[in-house]
Amino acid sequence: MLDLDMTKTAKSAQKQRVFKTKWFAREAKKASINDAELCKAIQEVMEGKADNLGGGVWKKRLNKNMHRSIVFGKGVRYWFYVYLFAKKDRENIEDDELEDFRKLADGYAVITEEQLEEAITLKEFVEICL
Repeated sequence: MLDLDMTKTAKSAQKQRVFKTKWFAREAKKASINDAELCKAIQEVMEGKADNLGGGVWKKRLNKNMHRSIVFGKGVRYWFYVYLFAKKDRENIEDDELEDFRKLADGYAVITEEQLEEAITLKEFVEICL
């Protein structure tokens, strides 16, 4: 019993890092969504205050409910903002898009520290919530 509790504590102590993709960063800037709002929103996602679409894919409302973001969090050590859309432009993502997002989330879940650092260096990912 004690070992289980220690493992749980070690996992919760592990720092969670939050990123936005290069594409998401560009779209968020156009929509006037700043990193402070994204950081607040990811905390809510971690608390379960988002739509869990399964397979490590989450949908979170942003920008006073005017936009929706798709977030990957399957590994739960890293969180990635990957897609953004305006509610006025589309109601939701399609089923086939969701399946594609789930497959992509599988890949993001196994990113190594080295791959992550390379993507940051290449500016494919931007770390936020430091």
